[in-house]
Amino acid sequence: MNLDFTDEETAFREEVRDFVRGSLPRSIRQKMLVNRELTKDDLVTWTRILDEKGWAVPHWPVEWGGTGWPPFKQALFIDVMQQELAPDTLSFGTSMVGPIIYTFGNEAQKRRFLPRIVNLDDWWCQGFSEPQAGSDLASLRTTAVRDGDEYVVNGQKTWTTLGQHADWIFCLVRTNRDVKKQAGISFLLIDMMSPGVTVRPIQTIDGGYEINDVFLDDVRVPSENLVGEENRGWDYAKFLLQHERTGIARVGASKASLRRARELAERESRDNPARPDLAQIRARIALLEVELKALEITQYRVLAEESRPDGGNGPAASILKVKGSEIQQAISELMLDLAGPHALTPLMPADTDYDLDRSWAGTAAGTYLNWRKVSIYGGSNEIQRNIIAKQLLAS
Repeated sequence: MNLDFTDEETAFREEVRDFVRGSLPRSIRQKMLVNRELTKDDLVTWTRILDEKGWAVPHWPVEWGGTGWPPFKQALFIDVMQQELAPDTLSFGTSMVGPIIYTFGNEAQKRRFLPRIVNLDDWWCQGFSEPQAGSDLASLRTTAVRDGDEYVVNGQKTWTTLGQHADWIFCLVRTNRDVKKQAGISFLLIDMMSPGVTVRPIQTIDGGYEINDVFLDDVRVPSENLVGEENRGWDYAKFLLQHERTGIARVGASKASLRRARELAERESRDNPARPDLAQIRARIALLEVELKALEITQYRVLAEESRPDGGNGPAASILKVKGSEIQQAISELMLDLAGPHALTPLMPADTDYDLDRSWAGTAAGTYLNWRKVSIYGGSNEIQRNIIAKQLLAS
């Protein structure tokens, strides 16, 4: 595999880099640099800057705001954006429900929802996991019973990320109990302002409130909000999760984090040369850089498979998910060790003009704790290893 960029690809990467450096608000970049949580307004602001440029949804069909770039060029774009510390767009809209709607939805749904996703006029959240249905998602119990031109929905969704901000939630619901569990599921779009929808925050191990329980009590949903065919939701969910797992690899973001770790380790070498664990930390950085390069090559292989006429059907997306999440967690542990006792430094207010050489350490412990989730969401790594083994042994 030739990993050298062509002149055209190099020019494109420079174009993206220059755009981010000239357009990303400084306050957002500072928060990204020290792993501070972005506000809803931060993400809306950046998404609308991207939309004005025509880059909010580069992977979408051109007719709905996409760029027409081939998969490799899309990957280059994401890589540069993440390395330049630009926030991702809201994945629940742009990478999850959006592609479901333009692939399986009807024309009315496309016209109604897609433009508002592109400009982040609607904030979406995901209603898949339930208290008794996480990795075993097909065991979900939330029901949707048809009543004339509506569905009446009852149940509970959990781990609903950023649901406190959401205008809409896309849900997997059970519409037929008399068939095998995968066959009786439908994909429903639900207005979060509907009577009977209750959002209750869940405090995470790092002290944050990014996830929620969502309770659905006799929520009436117009039947026009059913995506695709009734009882075909499991097929749509598998389509969605395949794309989610590829994105979880976050190669560009890990490059940026490792680059920052190396800079901080070099600073420690100057400021505290007698620190006993510096040699070990430098060795860990070097090993992670090698593993990250291997992951990047694997990602290119996935892109090559996606370019095939059949789209590829191997376990590569699961491999990316497993290794990408492991590398992200290893980097967070490395940063925690670099910070040492300074990881417990109280955080400054969110609107502070950060001293970036000092403030990073105060977020290291919270980031380490929060990133334990990366190997769980999108299908736990244990489940992904089962998928990999099943596909490889069957081939």
